[in-house]
Amino acid sequence: MILGMHHTAIATRDLARLKDFYCDLFGMTPIVEDGWSDAPELDVIVGLEGSAASFALLKAGNQCLELFEYSAPQPRASDPNRPVCDAGITHICFGVTDLDAEYERLSAAGMTFNGVPQRAGDRPLRAIYGRDPDGNVVELLEVTGEHPFNYRPTTPSWVPHLDAK
Repeated sequence: MILGMHHTAIATRDLARLKDFYCDLFGMTPIVEDGWSDAPELDVIVGLEGSAASFALLKAGNQCLELFEYSAPQPRASDPNRPVCDAGITHICFGVTDLDAEYERLSAAGMTFNGVPQRAGDRPLRAIYGRDPDGNVVELLEVTGEHPFNYRPTTPSWVPHLDAK
């Protein structure tokens, strides 16, 4: 039985930098920090021979984000400006209550954006895409009225305080 989404993962060449970005600017909290090397069973899981990596699992509300920094095999560079129309994960999204304030705060902290926050046509949604330090696309989304995106997701066991509200 599928229980639901658990986490999204991003590989990086600088785990500390990306962890600080998501913790300092998005309020995420590390819940696991670990790593491995010389672990044939993990080589099978990740599909890499002789793998070694450090990782951190971060939480925020109903989402977890896992960050990996592989030391083996040697990672290849990625395109930090990869268009969101290319195949693969296009973005991660954070729901916000004041899009303009978050846009200003993150811009002041050095995050780059495609433009300024926009209304999504006639939908009661406002959003903007930006990029983290590795070029991964991060969406900020504010739902301003009734819409299927305006949902309260179930709360995972690692944040029980949210169910109490």
